[in-house]
Amino acid sequence: MEWIAALLFITVILALLAGFPVAFTLGGTALIFAGVGVAAGVFNEALLSGLPNRIFGIMSNETLIAVPLFVFMGVTLERARIAEELLDTLSRLFGTLRGGLGISVTLVGMLLAASTGIVGATVVTMGLLSLPTMLRRGYAPEISAGTICASGTLGQIIPPSIVLVMLGDVLTSAYQQAQLSMGIFSPKTVSVGDLFAGALIPGLMLVLLYVGYLVIAALFKPSLMPSHERDAEDTVTIGAIVKALLPPLGLIMAVLGSILAGLATPTEAAGVGGMGALVLAFARGQLNRPRLAEIMRSTLRISSMVFMILIGASVFSLVFRGYGGDDAVHELLSGLPGGVFGAVVVVMLVMFLLGFVLDFIEITFVVVPIVGPVLLAMGLDPVWLGVMIAINLQTSFLTPPFGFALFYLRGVAPPEVPTGAIYRGVMPFVAIQVLALVLIAAFPALATWLPEQIYGSR
Repeated sequence: MEWIAALLFITVILALLAGFPVAFTLGGTALIFAGVGVAAGVFNEALLSGLPNRIFGIMSNETLIAVPLFVFMGVTLERARIAEELLDTLSRLFGTLRGGLGISVTLVGMLLAASTGIVGATVVTMGLLSLPTMLRRGYAPEISAGTICASGTLGQIIPPSIVLVMLGDVLTSAYQQAQLSMGIFSPKTVSVGDLFAGALIPGLMLVLLYVGYLVIAALFKPSLMPSHERDAEDTVTIGAIVKALLPPLGLIMAVLGSILAGLATPTEAAGVGGMGALVLAFARGQLNRPRLAEIMRSTLRISSMVFMILIGASVFSLVFRGYGGDDAVHELLSGLPGGVFGAVVVVMLVMFLLGFVLDFIEITFVVVPIVGPVLLAMGLDPVWLGVMIAINLQTSFLTPPFGFALFYLRGVAPPEVPTGAIYRGVMPFVAIQVLALVLIAAFPALATWLPEQIYGSR
């Protein structure tokens, strides 16, 4: 009955494109297909008895508890106006250099990505704060929009990232399934900490490639990014730099460092991050009862969305497997020309295209559990695969005409920045993303070396 599994997948995609809510589309469509299958005698209704245990397992998963905590940390830092002070300080520090403001925006985007891990929030925040300044200083709309979109999507790959937390949890299960299918009954494990360590070097490499592109563009096309004459208001002191940089850097190092050093689990580190963000907001005078209530409501909305999608995806996955969809995917990928390489290319291409219509949460919870065990059973490293998926989705969210980051920026950009300028501006950064994917594919140690040094070989 594999054709029914394919029909289920296509129906879900079409329903999502029609604008129906993601969580209810995933779960509702799957239950309808299961009900019809039970009535027709082609679906084993006993499989549905496993749903309560699945939902309980999701809600009691200690790793996933890190998601609302990291969301809380990110929302708190956003409300504490950390990005505004960082951008103001760094733009005064580098602003007189040709291309200096663009470099400042990239660095602030990197820090904000590591602090929040929420792509939409980062792009919108950077768009509101930096786009007017860049345009006022004579930066071309294309380079301004491209820099903001690219730096905003760094939240996909730079740890601690909500994307990596969810991807790590899914890959843990997929890796164990893959080993059991190969007859390994004492399976090795892969953790969110492994994925954080694996994503660190590729994430920083992307930042360096972005900065390198901006420097080269400033040298060969100076009209895109004119220099800025320093005036009395642009002076910046060492104290101001330390005040702006030290708190967010200290918080990021405390969270990420405790995970990489093995002192805390991602969930425990997320709790430290949430409390640290509250302390920073209070110290800056940005925390009061109404703002705290707003932070809590925003955290609740985002976290509820994530877990509802996860529950819906779990129902979808159960029904999809009940119709033999996982076996069909295994046969399809195993039979592709090119072996493992061909399977990876096809999966990455499909995920890239799905990134135009689905958010990373749906792709992580729906697609990765289907293809992950098959690819990992072919001998791929789970950390390498996770980093490749994260950067691939980041590239998809940047690519015209459907990239999510482009829509986020379009929503806050002024009328003088046309949509065409946004599309043209991101294309060099898309090329950089593709280059990064090629480099990591050619040199897997970029993703696997650091986890091996920190945690030892798996």
